[in-house]
This record gives sequence, structure tokens and C-alpha cells, in this order.
Amino acid sequence: MKNETVYMKEAGTMFIREIEVPEPKENEVLVNIKYCGICGSDVHYYDNGRIGDYIVEGDFTLGHEVAGEVVKTGSGVKNLKPGDRVALEPGIPCGKCEFCKQGKYNLCPDVIFFATPPVQGALQNYVVHPADMCFLLPDNVSMEEGALVEPLCVGLHACRQGNVQLGDSVVILGAGCIGLAALLSAKAMGASKVVVVDLFEKRLEFAKEMGADHCVNAAKEDVFEECRKIFGSRGADIVIETAGSPKTIYQTPMLARQGGTVVLVGIAVNNDLTYNFGQVMSKELTIKSVFRYRNLYPVAIAAIADGSIDVKKMITHRFLFHDAKKAFDTVISDAQNVVKAVIEL
Repeated sequence: MKNETVYMKEAGTMFIREIEVPEPKENEVLVNIKYCGICGSDVHYYDNGRIGDYIVEGDFTLGHEVAGEVVKTGSGVKNLKPGDRVALEPGIPCGKCEFCKQGKYNLCPDVIFFATPPVQGALQNYVVHPADMCFLLPDNVSMEEGALVEPLCVGLHACRQGNVQLGDSVVILGAGCIGLAALLSAKAMGASKVVVVDLFEKRLEFAKEMGADHCVNAAKEDVFEECRKIFGSRGADIVIETAGSPKTIYQTPMLARQGGTVVLVGIAVNNDLTYNFGQVMSKELTIKSVFRYRNLYPVAIAAIADGSIDVKKMITHRFLFHDAKKAFDTVISDAQNVVKAVIEL
């Protein structure tokens, strides 16, 4: 077996090198990766060489949205066998800290997460992974869909944090992959009116196709005026920010109703932001934030399998493994048209 791996050495560079095929330990499986989605965090590392305190040093492999086929199992693995098709949840928590014991393992301070320096990513032919973090894909769920389980979980977690309920009104700021995942999740949870805001018309067209009730182009329209037309003076029950822009983060409390909820998902480049806490306090808003997700892979896979959520609609660009650099360059240079790019290995 040949294990080709895509590496970056510094921002904007990418090359392929062959490395050894890893051997699974007792409770691990060896997975032949078939599809890898390109996440916004991957793009930040590729374009800037860092995200905050996480800095790429030396040869580094990107990729954490992956699905593949089990080819070998460790001696202690009972629930998987060679030939099984699986989606890999990319984080490996310690299982022992207070957060893990509370079921909030996404907050584990010692989590090992694909493509988060110094942990190498999964954009390679073969990886080993804990069997209990590999989830079987039903026959009617493709490998390509399996690679999109990860971003869907972020959208689902955002809606759970916002406690989206039947009949709720929701504003989603940002129509990238995570924004659209939040849209699909909100509609599946019963939201009656979902408004999506973005700067790019192409992304808003996708949002409309995926079930958005209203779309607002912030480059051409006054977001507050358009939302007033839709909601009246009441505002939205839940506002979900996915763009990570200081401007859209600042807008969130003004768009929410009295007693409403704001969910912050997008990560701004600058940690020091101006925020209107006067609005928060006068409206008695609840502010929630999102860090990855937890306990949602089975839920996301089931939602895809039964047709409640169609993640395939998010894919706008497909690339082959040896065109990985072209894939990343395209995501950056054609941002207004790329919603989700997927690499087939």
C-alpha cells in the first residue's frame, strides 16, 4: 500500500510525499481515506500559516473533514471490520477530564484534533484513528456525504446552542459552508422563518435553493431595514453568526428580539472586538458560543440517511488528490463562488 500525503511547509506552498502506512493499535482502525472536505480553518493555515496561537511549523498536513474505508482493525476492535465505510470524527478527547466526564468532550483541554498544529491532518491515503471515533455510514449515504458530516455537526451544534424550536424565526449571518449547515439544521429542527445574510449573490442563491425563506445581500441592502420588513419591530428569536466578521458579530444583538438568543460561531481574526452590550442588557439576551460540536455524529448521519438534511447541495467544487494545491488556491481566489470544495483521494 502506498501512503501519499499532502504537506504544506509554509503559507501558500503544497507538495506530496509518500510516508509509511501507520499500524493500528489495539483499539484503532486503519482507514483508507476517500474524501476530504476543505474547511475554513484549513484555508487559514494554508493562506496565513496560523490561526491565533496555532502556528504551522515544518511540514504540515491539512484536512479533518474525512470519510473512508476500514482496511485493518486493532486486536481490541469489535464494532468495525475491513470494508466498512466510516466518517471520522476528527477529535480524540482524553476521556478523563471534567469536561469529558460531563459529555462536553469538545472542551477537553487535551483533545488531539486532526490538522490543528502540531497534530497532522488527514489529507493522506491512510490514517489510524480510534474505532469509537469512526462512525458507520448507512448504504444510502455516500463517502462524499460522509466527509460533510463534520461541518454539518457544527451547524447542528449551533442550532442546539440556540435551542431552535418548531416555529422559531432565525437570522443566519454568513452563507458559507457553516452558515448553510446551520440553515439546513434550523429548517430540519422546525424553524418556520430563516433569513440568510451574505455579501455574495452566488452564496445567497445556494441558500435560497437550500430552503432559506429570505435572503439579504448586505453589499446592496440595509440588513436592519430588510429584517424589519420581515420580522417587524420584534426581531428574530435566534441570531446565528457564522461569518466571523467584526461587523456581523456587532450586528447580532440588534437583530435579536427581546429575550432572544445570539449564537456566535464564526471566529474573528482579531480577538478584541467592539460589542453592543447595551442592547444585550436592555433586551435580556442570551449569548451562546460554539466550539466545534459534541455527541452529534450519529445524529448528523441519521439526518442525512433519512433525507431530513441534504448536504450534497453544499458542494460547489470537486478536485482530485493530486490537484490539492489547485483546490486550496481556488477556494481562496474564487471565495464568492465556492461554498464547499471536496477532494477525492
